[in-house]
Amino acid sequence: MVIHGLQKLTLLDYPGHTACTVFTAHCPWRCPFCHNASLVLEPESQPVIPEEEIFSFLAHRKGLLDGVSVTGGEPTLQRDLPEFLRKIKALGFAVKLDTNGTNPTMLRAILNEKLADYVAMDIKAGRENYSAVTGTLRPGLAAVEECARMLMDGDTDFEFRTTVVRGLHSAEDFADIAAWLPGNEKYFLQAFKDSGDVISGGCAAFTREEMESFRAILLPAIPKAEIRGMD
Repeated sequence: MVIHGLQKLTLLDYPGHTACTVFTAHCPWRCPFCHNASLVLEPESQPVIPEEEIFSFLAHRKGLLDGVSVTGGEPTLQRDLPEFLRKIKALGFAVKLDTNGTNPTMLRAILNEKLADYVAMDIKAGRENYSAVTGTLRPGLAAVEECARMLMDGDTDFEFRTTVVRGLHSAEDFADIAAWLPGNEKYFLQAFKDSGDVISGGCAAFTREEMESFRAILLPAIPKAEIRGMD
C-alpha cells in the first residue's frame, strides 16, 4: 500500500466510531470539487508513510480507537488493499472503506472476505450527468452501477452519499438517483465545503432550503435520505 496521509483522530469520518483516517492517492476521475486534489493530481509531491509506521501507530491505539477509515484518492486502485485491510482487522479495528465505485472487482473481493465493516460509496450525480461531474468523458458508469447494486444486494453496512455543488447539480440529478437507487439504504446529501485543496476553483454550496428541496425529491424512493455537513 502507498499511503500519503494519516489523520490520527476523527469523530466524523466513521459514523458511530472513534477512528483514524488513512489516505491513499490516485483516482480515475477529476471531480472539480474534489477536496484532496493534491492526492489526485500530484501524488508524487506528497510524502509517503510506510505501512510499518501505520501499524505501529495502530498497535499503540488499541482500546483508544474503534476503527480505521480508508479513503483517497480512490483506495480500490491499490492492489495491496485487501492485505492492508486484513492486517487492520487482525489488530481488532473495524474498517470503513470510501469508494467511488469504479473498481467492482476489488470491491467484490473485499465484501466477499468481509474486510470492510462499513462502505461509503459516492454517487456523484444522476447518470446522465456523470461525465460533467467527474470531469471525464468516460466515467465508467457500468462499474458504478455494478458496485451500487453489489452493496444494495449484500449484507455489509453501507451508505450512499452525494456532495452537492452549485452549477454541477440540479433537481434532475436527484430525480434520476431516486429512480436509479430506490431502497431503504442510508443516503446523504453532503454540502460542499472548500478544503483549500480542490481541483477547480469557483465551486459553491447550495442553501439549506435548496438542499431540502433535493432531499424532498429523494424521500419517496429513499426514505432515509438526509442532509449532512450544514451548520
